[in-house]
Amino acid sequence: MAEPIHYQLYPTLLNTFAYFQKGYLSEQELLDRINRVPIPQTAAQARGVSFEEAVIKGTNEDAFDVDILQKARKLLPRPMVATQVYCQFQLQNVLIYGYVDVLGKTLAADLKTTAKYHPGRYATDHQNFYLPALRAKGVRNLRYIITDFKEVYQEDYSLQTDLSVQISQLEEFRLFLENHRSEITDAKIFRKS
Repeated sequence: MAEPIHYQLYPTLLNTFAYFQKGYLSEQELLDRINRVPIPQTAAQARGVSFEEAVIKGTNEDAFDVDILQKARKLLPRPMVATQVYCQFQLQNVLIYGYVDVLGKTLAADLKTTAKYHPGRYATDHQNFYLPALRAKGVRNLRYIITDFKEVYQEDYSLQTDLSVQISQLEEFRLFLENHRSEITDAKIFRKS
């Protein structure tokens, strides 16, 4: 029998904690992200959302290089079974949940945009928890389709991917949450037993 769930977390929040650990965010900035304090969408974020829609839905395609769109589309799962698919995975007393961009029969894909790409960038990304989350749907691999708008890159991860870094960060994040419980206002983070 599974442990009772005490925390409900999503990969972007776990990735934000990893940025905090590297010194890219202050403690207050992390608490603001945990509490979902609204922050204005950056131009880069808006462009990323627009790119995803152009690749998957064909909307606003003229805003992007045709070759980049074609290269990204060639890496999508075929057939595409669904888009924006909810998935969840329980690890100990934590429910990790989110949406994967594209679901195929055995391959899921997530589109990413970046200013600068380096190989292996997503090896320790917390979206890799989507692999065990989607196993029951037949997914065996997760593909990141990445563009810096000059080129398209891919990183593929399988069910055998080592998640030890992510699990360690998850455990450290749980400690952070407990140590700052009184400062956390997002009711979704802590599940009431």
